Amino acid sequence: MGNRGMEDLIPLVNRLQDALSSVGQSCSLHLPQIAVVGGQSAGKSSVLENFVGRDFLPRGSGIVTRRPLILQLLSANTEYGEFLHCKGKKFADFDEIRQEIEAETCRLIGSNKGISAVPINLRIYSPHVLNLTLVDLPGITKVPVGDQPPDIEYQIRDMIMQFICRENCLILAVTPANTDLANSDALKLAKDVDPQGQRTIGVITKLDLMDRGTDAREILENRLLPLRRGYVGVVNRSQKDIDGKKDIKVALLAEKKFFLSHPAYKHMDERMGTPYLQRILNQQLTNHIRDTLPAFQSSLQSELLALNKEAELYRQYSPDDPVRRTKTLLQLVQHLAVDFEKLIEGLGDEVNIVNLSAGARINQIFHERFPYELSKIESDDRRIRREINYAIRNIHGVRTGLFTPDMAFEAIVKKQISKLKGPCVKFIDMVCQELKTTVHQCINKLSSFPKLRDETERIVTTEIQEQESKCRDQVLLLIDIQLAYINTKHEDFIGFTNTQQAHNQSHKKVVAGMAGNQVIRKGWLTISNISIMKGGSKEYWFTLTAESLSWFKDDEEKEKKYMLPLDNLKLRDVEKGFMSSKFAFAIFNTELRNVYKDYKCLELTCNSQEELDSWKASLLRAGVYPENITVDVQGNGALEILSDPQMERQVETIRNLVDSYMNIMYKTIKDLMPKTIMHLMVNSVKEFISSELLAQLYTLGECSALMDESPEQQQHREEVLCKHTALKEALAIIGEISTSTCTTPLPPPVDSSWIQPSGPAPPKNSVSAKPMNRRHAPSVPRVPTHTRLSASPSTNGLQQLAGHPNQASVPRRQPPAVPNVK
Repeated sequence: MGNRGMEDLIPLVNRLQDALSSVGQSCSLHLPQIAVVGGQSAGKSSVLENFVGRDFLPRGSGIVTRRPLILQLLSANTEYGEFLHCKGKKFADFDEIRQEIEAETCRLIGSNKGISAVPINLRIYSPHVLNLTLVDLPGITKVPVGDQPPDIEYQIRDMIMQFICRENCLILAVTPANTDLANSDALKLAKDVDPQGQRTIGVITKLDLMDRGTDAREILENRLLPLRRGYVGVVNRSQKDIDGKKDIKVALLAEKKFFLSHPAYKHMDERMGTPYLQRILNQQLTNHIRDTLPAFQSSLQSELLALNKEAELYRQYSPDDPVRRTKTLLQLVQHLAVDFEKLIEGLGDEVNIVNLSAGARINQIFHERFPYELSKIESDDRRIRREINYAIRNIHGVRTGLFTPDMAFEAIVKKQISKLKGPCVKFIDMVCQELKTTVHQCINKLSSFPKLRDETERIVTTEIQEQESKCRDQVLLLIDIQLAYINTKHEDFIGFTNTQQAHNQSHKKVVAGMAGNQVIRKGWLTISNISIMKGGSKEYWFTLTAESLSWFKDDEEKEKKYMLPLDNLKLRDVEKGFMSSKFAFAIFNTELRNVYKDYKCLELTCNSQEELDSWKASLLRAGVYPENITVDVQGNGALEILSDPQMERQVETIRNLVDSYMNIMYKTIKDLMPKTIMHLMVNSVKEFISSELLAQLYTLGECSALMDESPEQQQHREEVLCKHTALKEALAIIGEISTSTCTTPLPPPVDSSWIQPSGPAPPKNSVSAKPMNRRHAPSVPRVPTHTRLSASPSTNGLQQLAGHPNQASVPRRQPPAVPNVK
């Protein structure tokens, strides 16, 4: 191709892109766009073609470019073109590309002179280009012709503004040498969006068509009507040359000869012509790349640093080496034992801040879930009195007893102790499930070796189940031991001599040993059963003490909303609603009194099961027990009325004795159960993983097969090593770019006040004209969805160029009213 100035940058940038694309990375250098702006027949398309080095644009007189052409140059091994509206069709002949541009233009807006802001998107793949975007725009016109609308001038200006207002767009302001440069519309538009002239380059065309005796020497020397980046003169092919298929290379030689032979330009021929314009643009690309490289290099270095450790491990691992396999197996089992112990003991490397897990959840089961399960079996007063009544009567038989029978006490106590088996077995199951979850969490780290992971999980799960069975037998044995002998000589047992004392008074304080104002728990809860007419559900800050439940407007506890005494309160489970994500429970009064205002119960909700269990356990400590629904033998739910005063005294005596003895049992079980489970299950499983697991794996006799990698792991290992190598190569290439290129400083500012603004001039009698409020240009219409191609992930897609312009703040003039056309 004709542009030889890219040869220094192309190999380096292409190597960088190839190195990164091989591992799925994109080279985000975001090279700038180059937009060619100018009047009709100013030579814009010729400048663009000279830059690309190919004939592919429609040519002729008048307005030839009637739709924006977004040309995306993409580096590839072969050279061909592809349109966004022609899915999958490749154009190897550039004459066919020109014909397709003309056909697509006519298809949308006809063959007359109409224009459209809907762009034509063309990609050209070539081994001789950088990833770059060029934009050919319709020429600025003043007078509508053909079927052009009356406001054609403003439509074209707005269309141009959509592209040149972007900060990464270089503006080539093309002006013919045989027109008045001071009135150049291209320079006026460029100054609107680039007042400092940092990205505007003046291009003077048609120098060979100037009148005899005239030249553009002072302009090209940037002495007359100066620009910050100056001007470049070019000589394009004439229409006759184009019709005669004059080659671009021949035309470039003719251009060079023109500047060398012309008396006004031969002293600056090195700064004139298309090759020099190409070098300027290439230098801008180099500047942009060098400005972008530090951040890009830092990003790659961060990725490389994150991969270093993993890549080093994979580099040392040899899948076929038996010694390496055995060493890796030993290390993995050791890490598994360490990870399991850390999770149980709460010393894990990563702290879970979302929910409880492993050791913390087992602790919650020990001290919140299990006490709550025990509280569910504590007898309801009416039911226990009825059972005692029947027991005493059945023991006396036909006789009338004078003394309270101790057999009734023993029968009731044994029945209550037997009920402990259910919560204890459930307690073991909960801890067992948590151990399995913890083991599964640790074993997931062995997913690189599927056979090892499956066998390890099977062996450890079997061990947990065996220990669970042993623990269950031991716990049931402990309960049977308690049933074997009722020790009425226990130091905490009140005995028959103290039964008349008020054993039930302040029961919760005696058990818990708490002062009445001691705070048990604080936290947010939502009262959910308040009607919408009375304010609806609302969240409050609750404070639970040994005597009351209070709630406040916020956690500063300045404005108390209500205080509810805990006397005669009980707890009831509430089913979770179908559409609700909250967890609920209810508090009610056993004497059927209103709990809060005119509500018989108070439904409270929290955000998680852990919070719900914790609140239930805290209420249990405060003496608020779960509801027990009891029905008598006849099933009518009514308690038989005791009319015999002697029987009432005997029942009360046995009742107090049962409460005293069961309190001893509850304390004993609450103390022994966590110890038993820790010894027989948790510690045993820890010891098994650290001491026995490796031996169990060796007994399988398939140690070599256990260390076979999964296909996914093999692929991941290869990807990590390839990516690590690619990142190192990319950083080396960036170093080459940094050392083999240099940045050209921006020229100093010049006085460009000679360029008049594109809006109307202020009145002459105005002392200081205020800046006008100008509107933004409207958005470029998008290409219909059904005509789009998918964009390459390594480059800015054509869709982005057409549909998502960078809306920079652009000062614009208000266009004059459109004249009425009869």
